[in-house]
Amino acid sequence: MTSAVSVEEMVKETGMTVFSGKEYLKSKMITTSDISRPGLELTGYFQYYPAERIQLLGMTEISYARKMEENKKQTVMKKLCQADVTPCFVISRYLPVPEELNQAAQATQIPVLRSKLPTTRLSSKMTDFLESRLAQRRSMHGVLVDIYGLGVLITGDSGVGKSETALDLIKRGHRLIADDRVEVYQKDEQTIIGEAPQILRHLLEIRGIGIIDVMNLFGAGAVRTETEISLIVHLENWGPDKQFDRLGSAEQKVRLFDVDIPKISIPVKIGRNLAIIIEAAAMNYRAKTMGYDATKAFERNLNALIKENSTNNN
Repeated sequence: MTSAVSVEEMVKETGMTVFSGKEYLKSKMITTSDISRPGLELTGYFQYYPAERIQLLGMTEISYARKMEENKKQTVMKKLCQADVTPCFVISRYLPVPEELNQAAQATQIPVLRSKLPTTRLSSKMTDFLESRLAQRRSMHGVLVDIYGLGVLITGDSGVGKSETALDLIKRGHRLIADDRVEVYQKDEQTIIGEAPQILRHLLEIRGIGIIDVMNLFGAGAVRTETEISLIVHLENWGPDKQFDRLGSAEQKVRLFDVDIPKISIPVKIGRNLAIIIEAAAMNYRAKTMGYDATKAFERNLNALIKENSTNNN
């Protein structure tokens, strides 16, 4: 789990500019994705001041600060700047930075940042970045591929053919996210995101060949940095004593953090084209999410046929 993100990383990700305190960007760490707009604090109420959060000032806060008395403004700005606690101040819409705030921030070594974005959009952008970076992560063994915009996590025992299947899918126009190790985290109540560790990004290991760079071989369109995991496909060696679902009625789920992800098991046997099968599985899953279930359609047709035969026999 990433416990902190530097202000420097956030500046690079969000495209903000540094008004002052550039030398403190690396040392100042953000530990929470919550963002504070210190409106009450400007009035002098500091009883529940969340000093450990990013302090975001928009049009409302800056306008109020302009009308404050000088002595009170200096006192309030000094209280806002909690040394070794407050990570940074952010001003939206390229609004002017109050001189009293800038002086107090410099005295306590807190960076002051600015952005051209409106306050709401800027807050959302920072929150999305921080939630993804600060979220609890889990490492899973498998291959993550984007198939028609659907994140499919291919799992199975070592040597079952996950990477080779992924290579075949890439040749068919789909995109690789991660091979061997997949870092997953929960984005919200319904979404699990998967990405590759930095050291394995764009790389694929094929037994007998070694490691290949997918982006260099197939182009930038053959890779993605991350994707939502919508379906898990488990590859399992076929055996006469093993039972596999033939009608698609036995629905399986895998729980990742607080989200249940649908799972299907596919038998691996000589002569089966796994890439095409997984591609079809992804398309069939998408059809289900859009309201069409082939299994239920088959059951309705079967019931109708049974009812018709029963009526004819009578």
